[in-house]
Amino acid sequence: MSRVISIVNQKGGVGKTTTAVNLATYLAYHGKSVLLIDLDPQANASSGLGIDHESMVESLYGVIIGHYSLRDIIRPTVHEGLKLAPSNQSLAAANIELVPYDDREFKLYNIINDVKNEYDYIVIDSPPSLGILTINGLVAADEILIPVQCEYYALEGLGQLLNTINLIRDNMKPKLKILGALMTMYDDRHKLTEEVFDELYRYFPNRIFRTVIPRNIRLAEAPSHRRSILSYDKKSKGAKAYEKLAKEIITLETF
Repeated sequence: MSRVISIVNQKGGVGKTTTAVNLATYLAYHGKSVLLIDLDPQANASSGLGIDHESMVESLYGVIIGHYSLRDIIRPTVHEGLKLAPSNQSLAAANIELVPYDDREFKLYNIINDVKNEYDYIVIDSPPSLGILTINGLVAADEILIPVQCEYYALEGLGQLLNTINLIRDNMKPKLKILGALMTMYDDRHKLTEEVFDELYRYFPNRIFRTVIPRNIRLAEAPSHRRSILSYDKKSKGAKAYEKLAKEIITLETF
């Protein structure tokens, strides 16, 4: 059975797209068949895997408004086993164009169902908001992964996100699960990191990943070269952390 994991945090700059790209890459590296869906109009996940989204015609926006099927836009990547459903800035219009539809929250869910059984994992990179696109990403998912930057202000808004997830459970997707919170930009030299962890534990008791993603310059550099950390510097601390995260998530299949 395919697992659909939506990576969500309405706060920007927490490592959401970095996590989406590199988790998907390392799941494929470990032999899984993976589809990464770029649901963010900024299209950073697309450019981070080498796609020139600015000149692209066939994108996720065209699928959502019914011009294409998802299969029409899926592209291979340099990583064996990893494919990408790319985005571009046109997708921002979907926030308005979806409003009249009765099933607007289920658009992505229905789109994914056509290909769901063809992949072991489908990873969704959601926008940094709680708008209609992010709601679609939540409804389409089986599990939610929430990256949280190791800074105090990064905890602001988590209550709102959890309330949104609970509303979706109550009204649309009863089996939606929180896979866990992932600490990103971790620096164990700072006492603030411990305080953030303690506060985060209040929100996610027993649902914080053992893996933490360190603050790492190679992770920050990789997107500017349109590459995952695996292809940019697989020996870096950031690469080793995302490889460990992928293994941890694969292991969770047995629970």
